[in-house]
Amino acid sequence: MTEPSARPLAPASPPTPLAPPARLASRRLSRRVLLGGAASAALVAAVPARAYARPAAPSYPPLDTKALQAAIDDLEHPRATGAQLRVGGRGGRWYGTSGVADLRSGRAIRTGDQVRAGSISKAYIATAVLQLVGERRLVLEAPVQRYLPDLLPAEYPEIRLSHLLNHTSGLPDESGPDVPDVSTPELILAHRYDRFTPSRLVARVTRTKRMKFDPGTKQEYRGINFVLLAMVVERVTGRSYGAEIRRRIARPLGLTGTYAPASDDPYLHGPHVHGYQEMSDGRLEDATVFNQSAAYGSGEMVSTTRDVETFLAALFAGELLPPHLLEHMFTLPPPEVRMVDGTPARYSAGLQTVTVNGVTLWGKTGERYGYHSGAFGTLDRRLRLVWSYTPVRRDAEQGRMAERIAAALTS
Repeated sequence: MTEPSARPLAPASPPTPLAPPARLASRRLSRRVLLGGAASAALVAAVPARAYARPAAPSYPPLDTKALQAAIDDLEHPRATGAQLRVGGRGGRWYGTSGVADLRSGRAIRTGDQVRAGSISKAYIATAVLQLVGERRLVLEAPVQRYLPDLLPAEYPEIRLSHLLNHTSGLPDESGPDVPDVSTPELILAHRYDRFTPSRLVARVTRTKRMKFDPGTKQEYRGINFVLLAMVVERVTGRSYGAEIRRRIARPLGLTGTYAPASDDPYLHGPHVHGYQEMSDGRLEDATVFNQSAAYGSGEMVSTTRDVETFLAALFAGELLPPHLLEHMFTLPPPEVRMVDGTPARYSAGLQTVTVNGVTLWGKTGERYGYHSGAFGTLDRRLRLVWSYTPVRRDAEQGRMAERIAAALTS
């Protein structure tokens, strides 16, 4: 279903677009890597990094609202209970939903319903960090050890804030008895009320005294990088990172459904979409009430698709960061820095990039149990897309709806 007023709009006379800085890098990447699931490699080819100053404008197809609705109407691939998609930008606007927000009541999804945004949280954290750099309260190339002394082992080399932002820190994997076993859906829900402190999350990493690789030499996507960044924000401001995001981003932009929950709060507050987990016997259990403190700083935020699109639009328009700092969010590491599996680096400071059918998108995906969300846009601000759906299993299938959405918008 769509909002009554939702329809493609004729492109308006655009304001001057944000000029892509000369040091930006664009990368064509597999949709499977960024959007999840078993993507078809025929749609996107991986190519080496290249610097670009002003890429040729891609050819955007007109919004095909029937294809967009069909992309979210398939609630079997992956199995999901509901979905919503919001498209914006100068190329037109559209909003649609499918399924329900709550299996018990059968209520339809509404545009202001809250969802667990998962790792989209990292884009907000990165923005706050870069704002603090602009205020000269942080130094991007300074080691995190300067701001959090005695937290990391003395054996570790200096890890710059920039290494944390683009996942090139080389920090070890989590280990120890307090890493919960979530190998079955029953175990997942058995740990739904577990509560973690940031220092406890760091301790799960620092039990290992040897780094996985030297900082800045490889890229590996890790939540612990943003745990440390959130701790830095709190150390230099004297306020929780959630309070800083509210003060710096949510309040100025009017994001009334966006917040970071308290560490002891497993609930969503206000109208929301329920997330579910499929049990081993096929039953669906409501997983909406779930303590998110294990994702402190890296994925615990709550938002709405409307709020996320507002944030993305403001970020890309340069309303939250000046050009020299915004540039970091659209800059990949040098070509010689590759993912640990040998594929090209694909993460910038808080964002990630993907090229689908010749259209290069920047943004972030996010997952929590029962929720899969994403927010991407083009640098020329002609296209933005924000989705959130509720897959009942976390497996290779869960990204297939995102793949359909991207294909419908770019082919």
